[in-house]
Amino acid sequence: MTSTIYKSALGLFVATLFYGCGATTLITTPIESIDKTPMKISDLTDSEKKNWGHLDLVSDTIPGMSVDKAYNEIIGNKKGQKVIVAVLDSGMDLKHEDLDDVLWTNKGERAGDGIDNDKNGYIDDIHGYNFLGESYNEQLEATRIVKLKIGDAAMQAKAKAEVEAKYAKAIESKQQYEQFLQAVKNADEAVKKELGKSEYTKKEMSAIEAKDEAMQQNKAILTQAYSHADSPAGFMKLVEEAIIHFTDQANYNYNVDFDGRTVVGDNPYDITDTNYGNGNPQNKSKDESHGTHVAGIIGAERNNGKGANGVANNVEIMSIRAVPNGDEYDKDIALGIRYAVDNGAKIINGSFGKGFSPNAQWVYDAIKYAASKDVLFVHAAGNDGVNLDDPNEPNFPNDAVNNGPEISDNVITVGALAPKYGSEMLATFSNYGSINVDVFAPGDQIYSTMPNNEYDFQGGTSMASPAVAGVAALIRSQYPKLSASEVKQIILESGLAPETNLILGGDTSKTGKMNEVSKSGKMVNAYNALIMAKGVSEGKIRI
Repeated sequence: MTSTIYKSALGLFVATLFYGCGATTLITTPIESIDKTPMKISDLTDSEKKNWGHLDLVSDTIPGMSVDKAYNEIIGNKKGQKVIVAVLDSGMDLKHEDLDDVLWTNKGERAGDGIDNDKNGYIDDIHGYNFLGESYNEQLEATRIVKLKIGDAAMQAKAKAEVEAKYAKAIESKQQYEQFLQAVKNADEAVKKELGKSEYTKKEMSAIEAKDEAMQQNKAILTQAYSHADSPAGFMKLVEEAIIHFTDQANYNYNVDFDGRTVVGDNPYDITDTNYGNGNPQNKSKDESHGTHVAGIIGAERNNGKGANGVANNVEIMSIRAVPNGDEYDKDIALGIRYAVDNGAKIINGSFGKGFSPNAQWVYDAIKYAASKDVLFVHAAGNDGVNLDDPNEPNFPNDAVNNGPEISDNVITVGALAPKYGSEMLATFSNYGSINVDVFAPGDQIYSTMPNNEYDFQGGTSMASPAVAGVAALIRSQYPKLSASEVKQIILESGLAPETNLILGGDTSKTGKMNEVSKSGKMVNAYNALIMAKGVSEGKIRI
């Protein structure tokens, strides 16, 4: 009788499955650490950088999910059963060259006739639904609480303090970044003039003999720029993105006078007011790229010679536009989950979250409804670099309400990994928590689809969540009889368990092991998950 052995390396474990011989569980054995030779993303080729989340710890010493290994050694040409995955997000580019052939299509609906042909309560919902209508920019929930005096006095006081502090910080940060951007531009132009060329390398810049204080300062500024990006132009792009971020915070997110919802035409705090939105879940602008990026991580067409490869090879992506440029409304999320469930989704990805949720129960009820229909909900842990087990640091929705028992067994909350094994493996922005974060997956510097047939890198637990949703889709495609709860447990139990001490929230004074910062103590591994799924489906492994 043969056994399948997966050596995880890096002080993790060997998982050996004995099919037959009376064994029915996954057996783990410590192996020698190879911490002395971990790679980091700067060691990879451009192609590998774009695919690091699919790489393998043994062969690449990068904390990827062994997706390529899973395809090469397990899946091969086996397509499996089609799985509908709902992307509950900002809408997506339905015309993207790497997504257009993996879209879910509602065959019961006739496009553009203004009639609810399939009687599902939604008109012209060909590829999903848009609960935001023509809106885009939005306040954060804390700002809406202050503006509308929602909740009790304690909630209002907490929200008011946050809004006032964050608004002032946004104004200050915007001004600082604008000044810094101008300084980098000036330094860049001065070095170009000094070298007599329109482009230059870091080596050429460093070799300039600074004959005055101004050039010394220019070199110092550009040296800092090169420490964050491959070129001054690349660094300036990052600074410009930061300016946009803080501008949005000041103008919309923390601006109590802004109104982004009136155009939608509903009362967002009335769950019975459901006649709103439209059947076009296309992103509204190029800047509204989040949902497109998330969708590509899950299911961008594999090996078509374009852009990026999704994790899952046999999915249909359902686009549900419910997350604006600000905080999502509880009503939109609750109705979006129910829409996905009622229209055939088996997995829902929720790359969103917020610190205040006045109508959280609507969302909890929708999650329970999804559980009753055997639908898995995969959710991002959030990007504040904090411990979600701290009652003062909530991230809604969560399935362990007030750190209590899970409301249902169909939710996976995902933290983000960075492309470097070792103490810096947790992304600096990623939230964590042994109660409220289930697993970790690649989420920093992730290459995926962007609107208008473009591609780029983005980072966040928003990118880690769809990676796990993709693994869940692989399992449900190859082993469709497994329940959502079983798929969840397989993903949690089959992951790799690093023993290294991890820096938390980018703060070197805060450290913890993986089993102290997540419920499973694991990082997701597609290869192991498929092996365990096979054993569970055949009754040879109990979970």
